[in-house]
Order: sequence, then structure tokens, then C-alpha cells
Amino acid sequence: MTLPDSMTVIAIARPGGPETLEPQQAPLPALGPNDVLVRIAAAGVNGPDLAQRRGHYDPPPGASPLPGLEIAGEIAAVGSAVTHWRIGDRVMALTNGGGYAEYASVPAGQVLPVPEGWTLSDAAALPETWFTVTQTLVMRAQLQPGMSVLIHGAAGGIGGAAIQIAAILGALPIAVVSSAEKADYARQLGAVATINSTSEDIVQRALDLTDGKGVDRVLDIIGGSMAQTNIAASARGGHIAQVSTLDGGNANLSLRTIMAKQLTLSGSTLRPQTAATKAEIASHIRATLLPALTAPGFPRPRVTSFDMADASEAHRLMEGRGHIGKIVLITPHGRQQLPIL
Repeated sequence: MTLPDSMTVIAIARPGGPETLEPQQAPLPALGPNDVLVRIAAAGVNGPDLAQRRGHYDPPPGASPLPGLEIAGEIAAVGSAVTHWRIGDRVMALTNGGGYAEYASVPAGQVLPVPEGWTLSDAAALPETWFTVTQTLVMRAQLQPGMSVLIHGAAGGIGGAAIQIAAILGALPIAVVSSAEKADYARQLGAVATINSTSEDIVQRALDLTDGKGVDRVLDIIGGSMAQTNIAASARGGHIAQVSTLDGGNANLSLRTIMAKQLTLSGSTLRPQTAATKAEIASHIRATLLPALTAPGFPRPRVTSFDMADASEAHRLMEGRGHIGKIVLITPHGRQQLPIL
């Protein structure tokens, strides 16, 4: 494959609104000995991209300044120390930034094969959310078969991934949503029950669904006052995994309730993790979760696609918080591959 000297990227011209995203020309990213170069067909849009665009989430040292944390495409080149990937392999990957581009250089340990039968656009909707949920809810909170798990924002990217992962592991996902349409979507993904946060009491409904025990695990992206709700809804020995704070980073908590219930409250962000940690997460996904994705009838996330050049419109849609599923950007190469996207 002959590589071009430059590529089109979507850069953040200055901190601000969606209009600050603009196409630019840039050299292809450098390829380290343990990296692979991916010719991108599709890139997922995630909450951290919006925060970075606003100037609230700086890339870690050494990471690409471009937004974009997940991609799918074909390997265009491999580093000198990479032995398990080949040029032409269809892959999806967690990037360290740089996904809003035609090419991205990614540590080989953060790359996964596209599940058989999946399009590249669907695959691009997986890595960032699946790595996040696997790290926090599975590896750290030790989600086990039979456990009940309360999932906030269940019709979005992280919430949808949490439902699917919990279902694969034999846990019982309870989806918190804000509309009947979102409830239907959550059930399609595998939720055993739903709670409408606009018309139902989350704590009482969670207790009713668990025969008064409370939920074993919570995955929260809301923060703020929802933290106390999670504590009240949790069972003794429960674990609350905080992965985002859409409604605020501060909360008034009942420490005595945390003590009495022997609760664990953990928090984490994925992007600053080391390459070794991300490779460990990828290995866990590949061994325990990825096989399920190829099963006939496995539910796919709902994907809304935009051309890469329309990244501003994609951000506007996501900021509205009314969309369902995932949003992906399609590169010109991806458009050429539409029959297999």
C-alpha cells in the first residue's frame, strides 16, 4: 500500500463550540516500533471529544492533539516490533487521540479484530465505551453472573455498552432512561428492566426490582446529586463505578450510609492510562467478550453517521443529549467502502 505524504484531519482550531472543529492538512502520524498505522474508515464520537473541544480535557503528554478516541479501518503499516498484525487486517482500536483523521498510529496492544459480520462503522462505535466499561465495571468492580447492575444513561454509548457487557457476563442490567423510546432501545440491547428517571423514583424502583435488597453494582455517568441516589439504591457490599459527571463533579454524600452498607465508590478515566493497562483491557475484551459479538442475533448499537467533514454537526447532535446509541464519523475512504461498512 502506497501511503500519502499528508492527510486531512479535523482539528480543534480553538476552545469553544462545535464550529471550532475544522478540516486541516497534516503529515501522517509517526509509526513507532510497537505501533500500527490504521487507514481509518470510521471514528466514534464520545463525551471526552466534546470536553476536549471545549478546552476542559487536555490530551495526556505525548498524545495526539486531535480529538477521536476510537476508530475502525484497515492496517496500512506495522511497526518493526509488531508480529501479530498484518497490512490489510480489518481492525478496531482505542486510540490515544487522533481518530478524527484519515490515518492514526495506535499502540498494537490497543487494537482488536473487527468482529465477524460487523461493518466498520458499527465496529468504530465499540472501543472507547467497551474499554471504559470493561476497565471499571468488569475488571475493577468485579461484575459477576447473577449480579444486578444499575446503568445510568443506558441509551447512550457507555450505557449501551454496559448493558451488552453485563448481559454477556450473565449479570442483570437495569437501565435508567428518560423516555419510552430509550427504554425500548435498552431492552433491545439486553436490559432486563428499565427505570424512567422522569416519571419513576429510581431508588424505590431499584429496590422493588431486587426484592428490597438493592442493586449489586452501579455504573454512573451523571454525578452530582445522582451520587446519593446510587448510594440509596445499592445493596450491602455494592460497588458504584463513576465514569463521568455530566451533571456535576461535586456531591453531598452520606458517609454513614456508605459505611453501614460497606459500599465501594470508585472512579476512573481511561485516556491517561498507560499503554500496558490499555493492552490488558484489550486482552480481557478479546478473551471474554469479543466471541459473543459474532453470535447470530447479537444486538448492535444504533449508529448515526456523519461525514468526517461534518464533525461539527455530529458534536451538536451529541450535545443535545437526546440521541440514542452512538455517533460515528465516516472518512472519504470509508465512504468508498460503504458496501462493507
